[in-house]
Amino acid sequence: MSSAMGQKGGLPFLLMFLYMLLPLCDCHPPGWSMRSMAAARTVSNHTARKVSDIAAEVAGYADVAKQIIDLAVFGAAQNRSYKRLADFTDTIGNRVSGSHNLEMAIKYMYNAIAQDGLYVHLEPVKIPHWVRGKESAEMILPRAKGLAILGLGSSVGTPPEGIEAEVLVVESFEELKRRASEAVGRIVVFNQPFVSYGETVAYRAYGASEAAKLGAVATLIRSITPYSINSPHTGWQDYQDGVKRIPTACITVEDAELMWRMAQRGQSIVVRLTMGAKTLPDADSFNTVVEITGWQHPEQVVLLSGHLDSWDVGQGAMDDGGGAMISWEALSLIKDLGLRPRRTLRTVLWTAEEQGGIGAQQYYNLHKVNMSNFDLVMESDLGTFTPVGLQFTGSDAARKVMEEVVKLLAPINTTKLETNGEGTDISPWMQAGVPGASLHVADSRYFWFHHTEGDTMTVQDPQDMNLCSALWAVVAYVVADLEDMLPR
Repeated sequence: MSSAMGQKGGLPFLLMFLYMLLPLCDCHPPGWSMRSMAAARTVSNHTARKVSDIAAEVAGYADVAKQIIDLAVFGAAQNRSYKRLADFTDTIGNRVSGSHNLEMAIKYMYNAIAQDGLYVHLEPVKIPHWVRGKESAEMILPRAKGLAILGLGSSVGTPPEGIEAEVLVVESFEELKRRASEAVGRIVVFNQPFVSYGETVAYRAYGASEAAKLGAVATLIRSITPYSINSPHTGWQDYQDGVKRIPTACITVEDAELMWRMAQRGQSIVVRLTMGAKTLPDADSFNTVVEITGWQHPEQVVLLSGHLDSWDVGQGAMDDGGGAMISWEALSLIKDLGLRPRRTLRTVLWTAEEQGGIGAQQYYNLHKVNMSNFDLVMESDLGTFTPVGLQFTGSDAARKVMEEVVKLLAPINTTKLETNGEGTDISPWMQAGVPGASLHVADSRYFWFHHTEGDTMTVQDPQDMNLCSALWAVVAYVVADLEDMLPR
């Protein structure tokens, strides 16, 4: 047991000992022979089969799919994933990488899943440990006003006395470059308009280094959100090598726009910023792995996932407690119905996703030697609101199979198969050619609450989570039980 875990009351020694008895690679049951393995590897050949044959095979799962849906949406498991999420988040709270809360979250989930009767083990990883510390900001001129802030992950702190400096407000990186001479010695405020998360998040990620190159002493970034009620959004940011590291935090949309208007009037703006942020040595953590072992090809895997960590604000219910819970719930539904697919169903609850998929990358590095045995990787990390379809990345032949699979979801009206499966934690697998899928939900409100104090159970709906769980379980089970693996 590491000193860090010992000091912070980490996972019991017994669990650690039991883990050490488990292999770190994909294992085979007693009696598994090289001959059997070779035979299994020859199974994956959809291309030799007619599309009509595959369609008929998948259609044969209609009754099983209906059983799963009925159990999740109307039966004994109704609202179970929501209740599990509420119990978990109410008990643990938020779970930032390296924190005691994250350790407690892993312990909680290990015990809860074991009590559910599913096989669970832990795989160790090293993760970042950034601590926010006390932080505050206030506008001194042209009038006194407190500013709501959230320091960005990996940010350095200010000197103990803080930083007081005049502000330069810009709306883009291009404007910052045009006004480079004005940035020296100032706090740069980015008031960039929200276009999309994927595009606008560049200001959060790189704003500090871009301003530091020009001599700025700190940056305040307009929160990356299309909607605000004066609440700041946090998130990870990346310092560039060879560039001075300056403190950086997000402010609210309202305060960014206020300072922009003041600047347009030619008013001098002065802000005092104090941040106690610091980065500690990497911490010990675990990916939590749950399995139903396949009866015919146990070495072949369909992987479902969500991440267990969150930011240190709110409850982390939406990002990504919901995704983690439906990935557990999918296996619970299959177990409760007495189903066991040909291939292994494996749920992984990732650690340190918010820091750039750190836990998932280490899992990939460990298991990629068995890449040919990964049939499909799935991730839910854009909320568990009303499901509208499945996003998928894979070959044309694999897409034809998945188009048939989602037809089984007609009872819950989620038969749409879209392009571009996504997810930080499954991206290494998809980049290596493994088929990948992500849950698409009615996510228009997702970035309202993303990385804020507002990410609580209040944004969750039990019926939506029932539907998400049903979709997740049907897709995972059917793909894992088909005669052939998805073609690459």
